[in-house]
Amino acid sequence: MKAQKTIDHITEWLNDYLKKSKQNGFVIGVSGGIDSAVTSALCATTGKPTLCVELPIHQHKSQVSRARKHIEHLEGRFANVNSVKVDLSNTFDTFKSSLPELDDKDLQDFALANSRARLRMTTLYYFAGIHGYLVAGTGNKVEDFGVGFYTKYGDGGVDLSPIADLMKSEVYELAESLSVIDDIQEAEPTDGLHGDHRTDEDQIGASYDELEWAMKFDGDISELSDRQHEVLKLYKKLNTANQHKMQPIPICEIPDEFKS
Repeated sequence: MKAQKTIDHITEWLNDYLKKSKQNGFVIGVSGGIDSAVTSALCATTGKPTLCVELPIHQHKSQVSRARKHIEHLEGRFANVNSVKVDLSNTFDTFKSSLPELDDKDLQDFALANSRARLRMTTLYYFAGIHGYLVAGTGNKVEDFGVGFYTKYGDGGVDLSPIADLMKSEVYELAESLSVIDDIQEAEPTDGLHGDHRTDEDQIGASYDELEWAMKFDGDISELSDRQHEVLKLYKKLNTANQHKMQPIPICEIPDEFKS
């Protein structure tokens, strides 16, 4: 991969889109993970106002410290970068306490995890609204178009997606060229929606390298190992189940004769 050419291409694309949209800059939720670190670094590289927002919700301390360290690193390198921290823990607790309890605790925990992402999206759009900024998405190609590993109208609710055509491995390549701090480059990927140590691989059941392989696979399945069969089956299952996230919202089209 030609990392610097890719960085230059994305930076130019961001600047062009910002100019056409007649907005003033970018706002990004920074989680302490590789995707938000690369996205915020790319936005910073444009030279346009870039607001990094920390949005902890009972977050594990390691995630919070990585996010803060990354932001301080960016602010030290780029005069156009500013930051703000909004702790949504109490907001989330109030929301949670207003809901009826479910007998199925696992289902309720899953729904509440997605609610965390949607609270963060709402907060990012608050800052976008008051500053005239665009919300930059942090999803990569595996998450956005492979297995649909994101929250609909949560971290999937954005104005533009700078890294959505990059595989996870390619995001790591850009991270090195963008001088993203080692703490983030070496951390296990996690969505940070559960407040514990669980990783993306724990939740999905496969590593990003395995998922990238499955996305690209176009060979003879009879030659696959047992693990490769398992990963390919998992990938196809998740890709099918999450098409509702990847496809445009269906519209019920009314026949013209019903309207006349």
